[in-house]
Amino acid sequence: MKKILILTILFTSIVNGQVFSGKGDAKFQIGANFQNKGNGIIATFDKGISQNMSFGFTTSYILGIEEVLGEKPNFDDRFDFRARFSANIADIFNIEDKFDVYPGLNVGIKNFGAHLGGRYYFTDAFGVYSEVQFPIAYYDNSPANFVEKYNNQFNFSIGASFNL
Repeated sequence: MKKILILTILFTSIVNGQVFSGKGDAKFQIGANFQNKGNGIIATFDKGISQNMSFGFTTSYILGIEEVLGEKPNFDDRFDFRARFSANIADIFNIEDKFDVYPGLNVGIKNFGAHLGGRYYFTDAFGVYSEVQFPIAYYDNSPANFVEKYNNQFNFSIGASFNL
């Protein structure tokens, strides 16, 4: 029994490293995206470029959309793509090794914005994440109907995170 306990402790101390390991670390996330008047799917990819910084991409597509003023959005209203920069700060604040917190900025085809997320890994390869995104500046400041703003609003996503 003592041998099993010692081997278990040794194995878990080897397996459980920091969630974000710095330069070269790669994460893929897929989840559900929730926002006003429509929900959809979202996917993100982040690659470590230094000890606490990562660069990546986000794409989302709104599936369930309510009609607004009798108008249904077309593909380009539903689709969004963004480049993103994140600061992975969990180790700076000595947060648990399995947890990562990452604020950051996005620049996309519809706006300039920010995000704040967290991910928790159950194993070295699999975890869950949650993230909020919100616009800071729109590219088109002209008055527009709500359909044109589907990807220009606060949204919340939750899903699975994979260590690549």
